[in-house]
Amino acid sequence: MRHGQLWDIFCTVIDNHGDLGVCWRLTRQLRDAGQRVRLWVDDASALTWMAPAAAQGLEPGIELRAWTQASDPQVLATLPPSDVWIEAFGCEIPQAFVAHGAATRAAQAAWINLEYLSAENWVGRMHRLPSPVMSGPARGWTKRFFYPGFTPDTGGLLREVDLLQQQQSFDRRAWRHAHAPKSEPNALLLSLFCYEPAALPSLLKQLAGTTHHLLVTPGRPLAVVQQALSSWPQAQTRPSWSALPYTDQTGFDQMLWACDLNFVRGEDSLVRALWAGQAFVWHIYPQDDQAHHAKLEAFLDWLQAPASLRQFHHIWNGLETGDLPPLTPENLAQWADCARRARQRVLEQEDLCSQLRSLAGEKG
Repeated sequence: MRHGQLWDIFCTVIDNHGDLGVCWRLTRQLRDAGQRVRLWVDDASALTWMAPAAAQGLEPGIELRAWTQASDPQVLATLPPSDVWIEAFGCEIPQAFVAHGAATRAAQAAWINLEYLSAENWVGRMHRLPSPVMSGPARGWTKRFFYPGFTPDTGGLLREVDLLQQQQSFDRRAWRHAHAPKSEPNALLLSLFCYEPAALPSLLKQLAGTTHHLLVTPGRPLAVVQQALSSWPQAQTRPSWSALPYTDQTGFDQMLWACDLNFVRGEDSLVRALWAGQAFVWHIYPQDDQAHHAKLEAFLDWLQAPASLRQFHHIWNGLETGDLPPLTPENLAQWADCARRARQRVLEQEDLCSQLRSLAGEKG
């Protein structure tokens, strides 16, 4: 395969910036592997805190492009042709960009649909399948599906080459010292990155009166905690908690490495929690047709989640009602062991970026 290919990655921000988070990690990893990347996005505002250098145009080997430019004939006329086109998470490359490529290229670019992450059994069967383009300016070309996943028959997970080295050099004790309550330096630390879980009051009730300390990320998590505590009975002890500022992706990863239990949501933070090797609970993105229930069950099956962790996920995600299982030392140790064993399984598989580069190098 050739080195130094030029990639066009297209991303639309649907909700909560998760799609952009994944695309930015992919963009960075491709650049670090010697590729050149143009990232086209319709709303790059989150990069101001997620990747400040990128927002300022200070990332060598990476061009950040406004989505509207992909339909501007004057812009297209000046662009060097790329080797790879990536449609991330169901977005469609603007027709003007496709038409320009079809009219000016001698051969088609490697055109790849990067799909959402799932542990469901059908993912392995769909991964790398071709999809002929039947109409439009690129009629006769072929796209290929690329499915991230947790098993060797899928596209794997995004993972930096030096991830383990980064974790080993991280000063976990210093991070915890800076974020734990001064009166309780040995408190159990929990990070909260969620949507609006109905079971949040049950979690806060468990934490009240303990030395456990909840670190709440900005945005929706902070809003839902503040709402829950606004109706907290004055006579009852409140849980120990503090609000965190916005941070870049490295800072977010370090939070997961440092905490004893991580509540995460969506796709990007789930993968990062898995790499962290700490106990975690996943808030899956809710869908109106309840399709997320099957996706959650498939993930818990792959995770080989113990009964207490499975029940916690069910209640946290609204599949069941009732009080959350207790955060006992025994449960947390079992959940952390489960996470580490799962991490080892995916560490033994080829990472997503390497697999994507391999697919982009294939003909047709």
